[in-house]
Amino acid sequence: MELENNKIIITGASSGIGMALTNEFLKYRNNTIIAVGRNEKKLIQLSSLSNNIIPFKCDLADPLQLEEFVLFIEKEHRDANILINNAGIQFNYHFLDEQHITSKIKLELDTNLSAPIALIGLLLPTLKLNYQPAIVNISSGLALSPKKQAPVYCGTKAALHIFTKSLRYQLEDVGIRVFEIIPPLVDTEMTKGRGTGKISPEDLSREFIKKFKINQYEIPIGKVKWLKLIGRLSPSLTDFIMKKGGEN
Repeated sequence: MELENNKIIITGASSGIGMALTNEFLKYRNNTIIAVGRNEKKLIQLSSLSNNIIPFKCDLADPLQLEEFVLFIEKEHRDANILINNAGIQFNYHFLDEQHITSKIKLELDTNLSAPIALIGLLLPTLKLNYQPAIVNISSGLALSPKKQAPVYCGTKAALHIFTKSLRYQLEDVGIRVFEIIPPLVDTEMTKGRGTGKISPEDLSREFIKKFKINQYEIPIGKVKWLKLIGRLSPSLTDFIMKKGGEN
């Protein structure tokens, strides 16, 4: 992948990994970022950093807002060539104890799985018209081996992991590259108070960009590289390691 002259859609761009990816891509010449997020104030602050950031307030878990965003791209940014599905949400709860379980299940499924799949389906006709089209999905090390406190989150990331692999098979013959970032525990607002030994969003972004440049389609970050290796040798050991992941 060439790192210059791209128009990149990044969801969840106003903080954490999304913001770090935005800043990383802006280091390269003539990149434009369409920054998507739910927090308008944070988006305005982000867009003030560069004229090459175009903010768009949108809750992608809302089908109507998602369709409005797709129309915005189709009408005003038909030269967009890279989609990065970063937006995500995680709740830690026990199924026997949670009183608002159905609303939390729906929000995690919609945000982490349904929205990125729908966005890909709706934007592919636009992406494929442009030079070096690419899709980047951000899953999690928890897609490979889950923790006990977040079964729905782990399930959505595992589903996104398999979906990404299958989509890559579909699109490889038409020249659309499909990447997956598989992060470890990252120091973001979502993981505040959970676990130790976190990687920074900036370190993740720098590691990703090196692999993105050389077309490594599945990109384990940091400790996930070891998790994959251990998983090949002893799946039961990785399950033991990850079972209580993030607990204090």
